[in-house]
Amino acid sequence: MAPVTSLTDQVHQHLANALSATLPEADADPLLRRSDRADFQANGILALAKKAKANPRELATQVVSRITTGEVIQDVEVSGPGFLNITITDRAITENLAARYADEARLGVPVAEHPGTTVIDYAQPNVAKEMHVGHLRSAVIGDALVQLLEFTGESVVRRHHIGDWGTQFGMLIQYLDEHPGELDHGDAQVTGEEAMSNLDRLYKAARKLFDSDEEFKTRARRRVVDLQAGEPKTLAAWQKFVDESKIYFFSVFEKLDMEIRDPDIVGESGYNDMLDETCRLLEESGVAEISDGALCVFFDDIKGPDGNRTPLIVRKSDGGYGYAATDLSAIRDRVFNLKANSLLYVVDVRQSLHFKMVFETARRAGWLNDDVTAFQLAFGTILGKDGKPFKTRAGVSVKLEDLLDEAVQRATAVVREKAEKVGLTEQEIVENGRYVGIGAVKYADLSTSAVRDYKFDLDQMVSLSGDTSVYLQYAYARIQSILRKAGEARPLAHPELELTGAERALGLHLDQFSEVVADAAKEYAPHKLTAYLYQLASLLTTFYDQCPVLKADTAEQKENRLLLVDLTARTLHRGMALLGIRTPEKL
Repeated sequence: MAPVTSLTDQVHQHLANALSATLPEADADPLLRRSDRADFQANGILALAKKAKANPRELATQVVSRITTGEVIQDVEVSGPGFLNITITDRAITENLAARYADEARLGVPVAEHPGTTVIDYAQPNVAKEMHVGHLRSAVIGDALVQLLEFTGESVVRRHHIGDWGTQFGMLIQYLDEHPGELDHGDAQVTGEEAMSNLDRLYKAARKLFDSDEEFKTRARRRVVDLQAGEPKTLAAWQKFVDESKIYFFSVFEKLDMEIRDPDIVGESGYNDMLDETCRLLEESGVAEISDGALCVFFDDIKGPDGNRTPLIVRKSDGGYGYAATDLSAIRDRVFNLKANSLLYVVDVRQSLHFKMVFETARRAGWLNDDVTAFQLAFGTILGKDGKPFKTRAGVSVKLEDLLDEAVQRATAVVREKAEKVGLTEQEIVENGRYVGIGAVKYADLSTSAVRDYKFDLDQMVSLSGDTSVYLQYAYARIQSILRKAGEARPLAHPELELTGAERALGLHLDQFSEVVADAAKEYAPHKLTAYLYQLASLLTTFYDQCPVLKADTAEQKENRLLLVDLTARTLHRGMALLGIRTPEKL
């Protein structure tokens, strides 16, 4: 179906035409926005009057005289020094909602006319290490952005840049060679979380020995050379770690209700063959230079505490490669092989300086430019209730699986309390408990601007009131209950009907879904969508209180209100899906 032109766009066009007719040479932007004084308010006339050296109120009056009212715009008033307060006709609201309702798949949301290709780098766990709470935000934010960009028409390439290469693997492989009985505690068949717990324990033991024993450190570094050279035995041991870790990763992401595909997992090792060429290109172009035996890139505006310039080290003095070489090689691959226009990195804010230097290096090399951009969506930290980084009582990072299991457990208890009232089976209780618990964790993360820290409070997250996913899921389930009770009555638009204030407010908000989705995708800002959905559910609550649906005054009013609530349900369902959150039919 064709996309639906929003009422905002229709009104904007009417005002722009009137402004152009009044001031033909002016930049005719009416600066339209929703308002609590009317349906919309236009503030652009004040700036235009200043440029034209005209009286703003008189200019506003002239513009109003050129606006056609009737079909879309019911009334326009001049307010204050020259604001325009615009009221929309009831017919236009209902007809617009009917058009959105008819487009069940997209609700009238357009697809971008000139989409590009964006590579999103997110959900980056480390091989042989358990995932902890610090891995949550990259996964949840990244997955929501994948859904948002794909829905708006962008071609999205997912990349999970897992930590699967480097010194730590030489260290771990050497340790296991010297302590062969420690891997599985006698059970060679363990897999998933238990196997990862073993590997994590062994990694910590290997790290402790590496830091305290110089001879072991030398042997471990020799093993890194073997790994980089592809020595069969070393490579086979490394591959076993990677394969076992992937099984574990998939199990955690499945709990998060996220799709992670194996071809999208391209870790540090995936760029190993490019590292030498990357260094050669940087050195030959003069972007990088040898300093104290290392290949470095310097920046005049980045200095250390001693006042000296802090370099980006691409190749170490011992010939080894650091993260910079891998990240720069990944940029080359994503730009020249994947043909990306945009590179989006969903990475912790603490890595901001690293990515600032990497992106600037890539620009100097000509790999990034005005047509190919890179952006780090630097997210903040998850805090405990005490406002400090979220840790266990023992002071270590909370395991991600433990956190998700507890969220599901809490949510299931909430669902069970309501189960008898809505007639849920035990299977539905368990299933809905998972959807509510995981949805609560995701929503709490996504409803906060990515750059901000937020407090992790499960009690609040699974609350039926307030700005939570449970509140939105409950609103959706409540509408489904109404639709089941509607009998033979069906949602049907009646543009001839006069709308109440609550109906108008809900309808005008529904009409903004397209704009919010486009804005959230363009600005990489899922929190804008969560704010919209929360307000939608709040307007729905007001509508319930003031506008009977099943006991409406007439059959036509009942059908019109059924359309209004069903479109609200579809919008909640689609919006939550774009955030990676499910909406149960009964709750």
